[in-house]
Amino acid sequence: MKSVKIEGKKRSDLGKKATRQIRSEGNVPAVIYGGNETIHFSAPVMAFRTLVYTPDFQLAEIAVEGKSYRAIMKDLQFDVVTDELNHIDFLELVEDRKINATLPIKFHGQAQGVKDGGRLELKMKSLNVRTYPKHLKENISVDITNLQLHGNIRVEDVVAENMEILNSPRIPVASVVTTRALKQEEAASAAPAAGAAPAAAPAAGKAPAAAAKPAEKKK
Repeated sequence: MKSVKIEGKKRSDLGKKATRQIRSEGNVPAVIYGGNETIHFSAPVMAFRTLVYTPDFQLAEIAVEGKSYRAIMKDLQFDVVTDELNHIDFLELVEDRKINATLPIKFHGQAQGVKDGGRLELKMKSLNVRTYPKHLKENISVDITNLQLHGNIRVEDVVAENMEILNSPRIPVASVVTTRALKQEEAASAAPAAGAAPAAAPAAGKAPAAAAKPAEKKK
């Protein structure tokens, strides 16, 4: 699995003034929790770019004053005005402790429903899972090859070995829906064939013949 190496400097002063000073110098305050101790540190904003600005799931190898921490990103804070990165929370990975993580979904294959004229709609980009650190991977693979027109792949259909998927099982992950062109094609095929003669109507001015009455017997 991909990992990003970050060199950080430990923070001792956690006050607002010290935090503003760190940001003014082009650094980002951060914290690592979940292990034996909580580590407050800072690092240059550029050190976080390949970790933050990507859809990929990656590990962080963080070195702070001679100690190394293996972690995953858990929370990001951005400035509401400048949209600059303000703070990052990391969860330290401990091998015998399960963690919650968000893993991106990687779809592969061409849906049969698309071949039949439908349109593929991807409903979810990631799944929340609970697992041990050793089972973490870059993405969860979902095969859509057998997805039919009007069909759905739901969370409960996704196979993720050694992981518990935390999302609601009935939520659709991917669907194939009918396109406008296909609807028009279906409507045209359902209409009466062109040129078919309508049922004959009675000729104008002529009433249908009445049933003959039995002749009256003469008295």
